[in-house]
Amino acid sequence: MGASKDPQSGSLSAGDTAETIKPARDEALFRSGSHVSGPDALEPPPHDSKDQYHEAGDEVYERLSRRRKTLVVAVLSFCALQSPISSTSVLAATPEVAKEYGTTGSIINISNAAYMVFMGLSPIVWGPMSQVFGRRLVTLITAAAFLALSIGTALAPNLAAFFVFRAITAFEGTAFILIGAASIGDIYRPTERGTAMGWFMSGTLIGPAFGPFLGGIIVTYSSWRSIFWLQTALAGTGLIGVFFLVPETIHHKKIDDLANHGRKDRIRAVLGMVNPLRVLRWYRCLNLLLVAGASSALVWNMYSLLTPIRYVLNPRFHLETPLLSGLFYLAPGCGYLLGTFGGGRWADWTVKRWIRKRGSRVPEDRLRSALPFVGIVIPGCVLVYGWSVDQAKGGIPLPVIALFLQGVGQLFAFPSLNTYCLDVVPGQGADVAAANFFLRYLAGCLASAVVLPIIQAVGVGWFSTISAALMVVSAGGMMLAIRRGDSWTRTLKVGQQAASKKPPQAQDQHPSIDVER
Repeated sequence: MGASKDPQSGSLSAGDTAETIKPARDEALFRSGSHVSGPDALEPPPHDSKDQYHEAGDEVYERLSRRRKTLVVAVLSFCALQSPISSTSVLAATPEVAKEYGTTGSIINISNAAYMVFMGLSPIVWGPMSQVFGRRLVTLITAAAFLALSIGTALAPNLAAFFVFRAITAFEGTAFILIGAASIGDIYRPTERGTAMGWFMSGTLIGPAFGPFLGGIIVTYSSWRSIFWLQTALAGTGLIGVFFLVPETIHHKKIDDLANHGRKDRIRAVLGMVNPLRVLRWYRCLNLLLVAGASSALVWNMYSLLTPIRYVLNPRFHLETPLLSGLFYLAPGCGYLLGTFGGGRWADWTVKRWIRKRGSRVPEDRLRSALPFVGIVIPGCVLVYGWSVDQAKGGIPLPVIALFLQGVGQLFAFPSLNTYCLDVVPGQGADVAAANFFLRYLAGCLASAVVLPIIQAVGVGWFSTISAALMVVSAGGMMLAIRRGDSWTRTLKVGQQAASKKPPQAQDQHPSIDVER
């Protein structure tokens, strides 16, 4: 593979803090961020290992105790809840917000779409930043900014200010989702990440579902601005939790490689490292693009179901208050909650089953756990929901059951797709996940913007058919990634190896960082 690994990789030197995990550094200038043969490398376990799932280099994940890891995941999951819950909490209050600003519900939904655009842009900025400067610093900065912007949204005097504060809030808050996923890759072994990711994802998925319910309660008894004062309180709690409870988890900060170089070289190198366009180049690897497509189909499905509930179900079931329509959001929310207990474990169990079958771990095996849910369960639930509402069949129970089951399916699919991003290119999990999140949140943006016009044009039944078809197509892409992804990734790594063999003189002449770094 790439550069040889220091046998001391993963140990703590005297200069390291008690909470920092630092494997050995690569000697090549600006090249250590790659870690192609780092802790995740698919190498056999030591001969004396009693754990059949143990891999060479797994010791680096044992620095934090199990209890401390659980605490880190809990705090980061709480932080990751905030941006998604903000994206939907205003849905139940859309008519009230539109009335105050003298506009229409469609315009307010465009603000939600803009929110999703900035959710997509956020990972490709903060992902590379976290690789260079560390997870903790980026999380603290974005947590403080999210708190300040939540206050600004609550006090927004006009529609323009509302749009601007909402958009920038999304940009800051979505960093929690990416940094949380990357931190899980830092502290958990590959065969444990699915379970941890399942618990972490519970916050990011329960948030969008319970947000409208909370918003409905607040709007029924108070002003819509109280939604954002609640968001401010959550943001403050998250900031305190990160400051006191979350250590630095990254194995190695790229900025440390530049300590002995001149100021001009450092600036050039950092600008290359944090360039958002680097992240998008991962789409050259077709398996990553296909998995990003599947993630996008899931997010499209989620937001196209949640966004129009009040406009679709209120007239269908003669619901007269935001609170009553908000109750429908509990169905997928409870599904997400139930899926938390099994989705991640199912993903890890699938990986371990294929290790026993094959004798080694292949990252694409994790995708097998999501395939039946992406290709069968979720599309089936979407069709049942859409046509039962469109044709007025089954009363309230049938669409509620369909929403609940698709929520369970989402939590059995997302942990596998997210964890695959951490596994597939060792040492570059944050960048790969950022590329994935970029595409998926743009899909959520598109869904939020077009769902109401399309439903008004063709009906909720046919719109649900379109969403189900996208899910089935994305499942086909996942099958192709399972079959060919390993070879595509090997081709990428061969390119990394060739680049890593460049002489130091050539590297000094071109200190900017390529995407593979």
